[in-house]
Amino acid sequence: MSELRLFDNEYNCIIAGVDEAGRGPLAGPVVAAAVIIEDYFEELEEINDSKKLTEKKREKLYAVIREKRKVGIGTADEKEIDKINILNATFLAMRRALEQIDNYDIVLVDGNHKIREYSGRQEEIIKGDGRSLSIAAASIVAKVYRDNIMKDFARQYPDYRFEKHKGYGTKLHRELLHAHGACKIHRKTFLRKILGE
Repeated sequence: MSELRLFDNEYNCIIAGVDEAGRGPLAGPVVAAAVIIEDYFEELEEINDSKKLTEKKREKLYAVIREKRKVGIGTADEKEIDKINILNATFLAMRRALEQIDNYDIVLVDGNHKIREYSGRQEEIIKGDGRSLSIAAASIVAKVYRDNIMKDFARQYPDYRFEKHKGYGTKLHRELLHAHGACKIHRKTFLRKILGE
């Protein structure tokens, strides 16, 4: 049994693990996932913090988790991020993800913040994606789901090469921003220093 499973089993109740992807990028939505894992499945031992997995491994586990587990996915787009700030938009995406699942006793949230405006029982777990199986599964779902969104945007806005950097502020992305300016899915509040706006 993995250390991640042992951590979750200490709660002795049904856990919904919640994590997000996309707080830092300059473009695209922030995505949150909520996952409930109640039973054993073959690939369970492979689940880990999404950042420690290859893209191929994440995509494999994403498919298994979405097929066999209870999963909720919530997003907040660039307009919502600009309007209410990234932290509040992240909480909004988490609440939207939790609205899609039910029959759980506690929410374990990755990070050092509890979900604002959520009234259920919850606990924040620092570095939870490396400690909790349910949070790690949520991190995989959120990451792959968001990457797929950014690949779709890459086809709509080919000048920005979103398939390469997924909206993060890489050297390539910054160079393309200076060359083309912002597009519809850029977070305008994130670009003030970069574009001098």
